[in-house]
Amino acid sequence: MKNESSPISGGARATRESPEGRPAGSAIDPKKNPESTESREVVEAREAREAAIADFVARFCPGQDGEHFRNMIRTVCRLNADGTARADVKLMDRALAELRFAFKTFAPYEHIPKVSIFGSARTPEDHPDYLAALRFAERMRECEWMVITGAGDGIMKAGHGGAGAEASFGVAIRLPFEQRTNEFIALDKKLVNFNYFFTRKLMFIRESKAIALFPGGFGTQDEGFEALTLIQTGKAPMVPVVLIDAPGGTYWQHWRTYVKAELLHTGMISAEDMNLIKITDDIEVAVQEILRFYRRFHSYRYVRDTLVIRLNDSLPADFVAGLNADYADILEGGKIELGAALPEEGDELPEKPRLIMRFNRRSHGRLRKMLDAINAVDLPEAVAAR
Repeated sequence: MKNESSPISGGARATRESPEGRPAGSAIDPKKNPESTESREVVEAREAREAAIADFVARFCPGQDGEHFRNMIRTVCRLNADGTARADVKLMDRALAELRFAFKTFAPYEHIPKVSIFGSARTPEDHPDYLAALRFAERMRECEWMVITGAGDGIMKAGHGGAGAEASFGVAIRLPFEQRTNEFIALDKKLVNFNYFFTRKLMFIRESKAIALFPGGFGTQDEGFEALTLIQTGKAPMVPVVLIDAPGGTYWQHWRTYVKAELLHTGMISAEDMNLIKITDDIEVAVQEILRFYRRFHSYRYVRDTLVIRLNDSLPADFVAGLNADYADILEGGKIELGAALPEEGDELPEKPRLIMRFNRRSHGRLRKMLDAINAVDLPEAVAAR
C-alpha cells in the first residue's frame, strides 16, 4: 500500500539541466542569439535527441507519465555524456531494475495494510523472541494485515511462519553469508531479491503502514534507526514503530536506557522524539498500538506548505478548538481547521474529512502526540492524551 502521506512526492520540482548545464528545453539558437558560444551542430544534436526521446516515449510509453519517462531517458543520455564510470552505470541499471520489479510485485496488494518486521536472522526457533514474533505475525494476519520481512531465518522466518505465505512478502538481500531464503516464502511470487540495501530499505519503508522491531544485531539497529530518522525528519510518513520484547525481555529496555542517556540527555534528540516509539513485551499491546493509530487517522499529504490530514471520521468542533490551544507551537501560522479535500488533491479520498494546518515540518514528535489524541477521541483517555 502506497503511503499517500509521503512528502517526498511534494514540494517544488528541481530544475533539470541539459548536459551543458542549462535548464532542459532552454537551448539557445545561435542564429537568434549572436552571443551564443554553442555551435549549430551542438544545438541541432540536442534538438534531435529531444525529438527522438519524445517520439520514443509517445510510441512505447504512452500515458499521463510521459514527462517523467522523458526525464529518465534524458538522465540516461547525460550519464553517457558525463563519461560516468561503468561501475556507476551498472549500479543505476541494477537499482532501477530492482525497484521496477518490486513496484510490480507490491502493486496488486496496494490497498492491504502491511507491517514490516525486523529482527535477528540468528534467533533459534525455540527462543522466546522467535515465538513472540510468530505470535505477533499471527495476530496481524488475523487483523487482515500482511507482513514484510527480509525473507531469511530467525525473526524473519517467524514473521512469515506466523502470517503464512499468502499474507507475506519477502524482500531478500544477496549476501555471501548468513542469508538463506526461508521455506515459507522461497517459492512465493511475493519474494523480491535485492542486491542493494538502499533499494531494499526503500521498499520496507515505502510499503509499510507500521514497523515492528524484535531484538537483533547491527542490521536491526540500522533498520530501526533508519525508520526513526526518516519519520523524525519528515522524509517518510508517520507510522507506528513498535519495539517488541518477548515477555520479561529487556533488550529494548536497555536500548531505551542508552537512547535517553546518550542521545536525549545530551540534547542530540528532543524529548518529543520519544513519542515516535512504543516499547512493550506484550504482543497484544503491540498489535493494538498499530490498530489504534488508524482508528480515526487515515493518512496525510502536503499541498505546498499546507498539511492535509485525512480522517476516517470527523471531529467535534470543540475538540479541534482544544487542538489549536494545545498544539499552536507546531504551526507556522493560522489555525488547525476542519475541511474537505483540496482541489490539488484530485480524486484522492474525496469522501474523507480533513484537518488542514500549516505544520512547521520540524516537530514530528509533537505531531505524533496530536495524532494519538485524535485517535483517542470518544475514548475515556481522550482528554489526557491531548
